[in-house]
Amino acid sequence: MNTPFDEDPPQPRRPGLFAALRASFLTGLVVIAPVGLTIWLIWTLMGWVDAVVLPLVPSHLRPDEYIGINLRGLGVIVFLIFTIVVGWIAKGLLGRSLIRFAESLVDGVPVVRSIYSGVKQIAETVFAQSERSFEKACLIQYPRKGLWAIAFISTSAKGEIARRAETAGDLISVFLPTTPNPTSGFLLFVPKEDVIELDMTVEDAAKLVISAGLVYPNKADPTVEVSP
Repeated sequence: MNTPFDEDPPQPRRPGLFAALRASFLTGLVVIAPVGLTIWLIWTLMGWVDAVVLPLVPSHLRPDEYIGINLRGLGVIVFLIFTIVVGWIAKGLLGRSLIRFAESLVDGVPVVRSIYSGVKQIAETVFAQSERSFEKACLIQYPRKGLWAIAFISTSAKGEIARRAETAGDLISVFLPTTPNPTSGFLLFVPKEDVIELDMTVEDAAKLVISAGLVYPNKADPTVEVSP
């Protein structure tokens, strides 16, 4: 119980002008940095493509020769058109025949064969339209029981992997990403009963991995009753 002689508790100090300016500056930096870096990367990539593609275009076909202005992005447009035409030709019978003939020639050169097969495999994995994406995010116990890690479900294990694995149930292939770079990680084959599927999306799980646990999605859990 307080008496009239008790001193009032000290009031918290209000932040000064410098602290307020510093907080506003950091907030603005968080907003501007991603936008600025994205624009800079796109602008730099366009310049790099122009520097590679435009020297291959005859000078009398370049608009900048007539208007006197360097149009950045013209090389990107030429590259897109050229790639579309090549893809359209490759889908036809003649294109497939030419590709098979060229690959048979490449297979005869040891060093070039290794480089070509590696680059082709990477390109097919990254750009193939039929590529399957991760189905769901999940929790698994890794690297030992009692420790939990976020992973992404790829598909059910098939073939020799499912046949020769010493497990009673089905196996699921999952990709366990590393932090903060989720493009690298481990391919694990986990028993289906040991995989806990999460309600969060794959994108939200990726944000959680990239941020090292600082950005938590689904803050409002729909399964938890909220008291009034």
